[in-house]
Amino acid sequence: MLAVNAGARLDRLPASRFHYRILALIGGGMFLDAFEIYLQGAVLAALIGIGWSTPAQNANFLSATFAGMVIGAWLAGITGDRYGRRFSYQANLLIFGLASLAGAAAPSMEWLIAARFVMGIGLGAEIVVGYVTISELTPPASRGRWGAGLATVTNSALFFAALAGRLIIPSYGWRWMFVIVGVGALIVWYLRKRMPESPRWLEANGRTVEAERVMSEIEAEVERSTGRKLPAAANVLEPGSVNAVGRLSDLFSRDMIARTITGSVILIALNTAIYGFLAFLPSFMVRQGLTITTSLNYVTLMSLGGPAGALLGMALADKVGRKPCIVFFSLVAIASGAIYPQLSDPTFVMLTGFILVSAIYVLVVVAWGMYVPELFPTTIRMRGAGFCNTLGRFMTILTPQITTMLFGLAGVTAVLGYVVGLLLLQVIVVLLFGIETKQIPLEALSEAMIARTKTDATASSVGTETRVAS
Repeated sequence: MLAVNAGARLDRLPASRFHYRILALIGGGMFLDAFEIYLQGAVLAALIGIGWSTPAQNANFLSATFAGMVIGAWLAGITGDRYGRRFSYQANLLIFGLASLAGAAAPSMEWLIAARFVMGIGLGAEIVVGYVTISELTPPASRGRWGAGLATVTNSALFFAALAGRLIIPSYGWRWMFVIVGVGALIVWYLRKRMPESPRWLEANGRTVEAERVMSEIEAEVERSTGRKLPAAANVLEPGSVNAVGRLSDLFSRDMIARTITGSVILIALNTAIYGFLAFLPSFMVRQGLTITTSLNYVTLMSLGGPAGALLGMALADKVGRKPCIVFFSLVAIASGAIYPQLSDPTFVMLTGFILVSAIYVLVVVAWGMYVPELFPTTIRMRGAGFCNTLGRFMTILTPQITTMLFGLAGVTAVLGYVVGLLLLQVIVVLLFGIETKQIPLEALSEAMIARTKTDATASSVGTETRVAS
C-alpha cells in the first residue's frame, strides 16, 4: 500500500498563497456563520420593539437555533469523518444559506422560528468542520496562528453584525439582515467548490491514490508561489499505520476520555458565555429602559472586544501555549464578569464589557478554534470536535430559557453568576485534565489509536490462525 506521509508533507510546507487561499475560503463561510448567529441579538430586540415578537417567542427562536445547531454539530462529526471535510462544509453552507433567504421572507414569527431551526443545522456544522480543516492543513509551528487567524475572521462578525444591525435595521428593517447572509453564503459555496479535500483524512481512510494526487497538487502550488523547491519530508509514521479505523467509542477509551471531558466542558462554558450573555445584551439593555438605538450603540462599541480578543489570542497561542491562555483569560473573564453588574457609569460599563468580551473571545480563539480539534487524532477528529460541540450546543438549547428566568429573578447579576460559575469549572478541568498541544504534530496525537489498531489486528490474526489450526 502506498504510504503518502501526508501529515509530514503538510507540516514542512512554508506559509504560502495556498494557506491564505484556504484561510479565505474557510473564513468566508465561518464569518457568515458567526454573522448569522450574532445578528439575532439586534433582530430580536427590533422584533420586540415593533411588536412582532414577545420575550417568550424570542426565547423560542434562540432555542430553535440551538436545537438545529446540536443536530448540525453531531451530523458534521459523523459526515466529516465518513464522507470527508469537503462534503461536510459544502453541505452545511448551502443549508444555512438557503434557510436564511427563507427566514427573510417569513410571514410570521412562527415561520421565522421554523426557518431558524433549519439555519441552525447548517450553523452548527460549519464551525466544527472549519476549525478541523484548518488544523489539518497547517504546520504545527504556526498552527495556532492560522487557527487564530480563522477565529479572528470569524469573530470579527460580532462587530460587523452589531454595526450592520445599527445601520440597516432602523432604516430598512430586520429582513435585510437575513438576505445579506443568504446571498453571501451562496457566493462562498460556489467559490469553495474547488477547495481540496484534506490529504490527512484521505490517507487515514485508505484513499491513498487520491491523497497522493491532492498532496502533489498542493506541493506544486506552494512551490510555484514561493519559487523554491520543497525539502524532503520526514517519515512520521510507518507505511499503513495511519489507516486506523476511527470509532465513536474511541472518544471514551482510556486514552481519550480525559480529552473528551476537557473539550466538552470548554464548549459548554463558551457556548453559555456567548449565547447566555453576549447574544442577550441588546435585549437586556432594552428591557432596562434604554432605546433600541442606544442599546445598539453600546453593544457595537463593546463588540470591538471580539476582534481585539481574537488578535490577542493569535499573538499568544503559539508563544505562551494553549493551557496557560485558557486558564488566564478564563480568570480575566470571571473577574470582569463579577464587576460588570455593579457598575452604573456608561463609560465603565462599556470598558468593563469590552474587557469581558475580549477575554471571552481569546478563549474562543485559543480553546474552541485551536485546542479542541487538536485533542483528537485524524480518524476521530471530526467525531471528537462534533461530540464536544454537540454537548455545547445542547446546553445552549436550555440557556435562553435559563437566562430569561435568571434575568427575571435578579437581573444581569444572576446571568453573569451563571456564566462565571461555568468559566470557573473550565479552569479546574483544564488544569486537571488538559494537555498542552502547542507545536505538536497532529500525528503524535494518533499514537494511541495506532497502538490500538495494531493490537486489534494482531488479536484478529491470532484468532484466525487458531481457528484454521483447529
